[in-house]
Amino acid sequence: MPRPQRDSTLVTPQVLRGWRLPEPTGGKEARGSILVVGGSTETVGAVLLAAEAALRSGAGKLQVVVPSKVAPHVSISLPEALVRGVPSTEAGAIRGNSAELFLDLAQSASAVLIGPGMADEPETRELVERLLPELDGPVALDALGLAAVTADPSCLHHLGGRVVLTPNPTELAIALHVEHDEVDDDPAGAAQRLAEQAQATVGLGGVTSWVAGSDGRLWEDESGGAGLGVSGSGDVRAGVVAGLLARGAAPEQAAVWAAHLHGRAGERLAARVGRLGFLARELPPEIPRVIAEVDL
Repeated sequence: MPRPQRDSTLVTPQVLRGWRLPEPTGGKEARGSILVVGGSTETVGAVLLAAEAALRSGAGKLQVVVPSKVAPHVSISLPEALVRGVPSTEAGAIRGNSAELFLDLAQSASAVLIGPGMADEPETRELVERLLPELDGPVALDALGLAAVTADPSCLHHLGGRVVLTPNPTELAIALHVEHDEVDDDPAGAAQRLAEQAQATVGLGGVTSWVAGSDGRLWEDESGGAGLGVSGSGDVRAGVVAGLLARGAAPEQAAVWAAHLHGRAGERLAARVGRLGFLARELPPEIPRVIAEVDL
């Protein structure tokens, strides 16, 4: 079945040069602080990837919340970060009632990213549901961080559109309560549906990336390649979104720029390493170089 034709803007370096990111000024505080909440004892690497990507995107100050049993390891791996450990379940997931233990960090951060590497859907959903009413944005939700949106898209409405959701196609299908094939048949339309329901910007990854704004606008980005279909790649992209939000980008701008920066970083690695076989951990160091290329 042919895909519906939709009115979208094709993302190019020229488009981005006409929509420049906020200029960094002053010290780390002026460039924005990012709080990344995520991880479990089995998937702490996702937090490391997202956190580094946020800094590589220009955020000035990094704060991370992870299960307490892995906090020392994260502190060593991320010497730039303030790391706060919070209680976890026996299986190693952040407990849903831990939100109040880092609410001070969340409320003082320029942007909050929730979701990379999180485990246990009920606990994660409870955590997000406790945290969201206390925030006024901007917020980025990734992976299992979308669980609260899946249950009730209106949970984001009080944030007035200051939200970016970064699902992959499977997560988007779950959030919309539809079969995966429905998203495959019309990914742009599916992204727009969730954007409308949640009143948020949706950045959908895939062979072609789609960004649907909460106001109905749509962007299409064809950069990237098959090599980006690798473990941890989505965590990097979510981190880029969050880092751009922290330095002052609007939600749609952060999502559009992140899609292109992520895609171009993959293309640079494909040219140097090979079309397949580069690692997600190699993507963040490419981000500043791609930003510099766009800014020429």
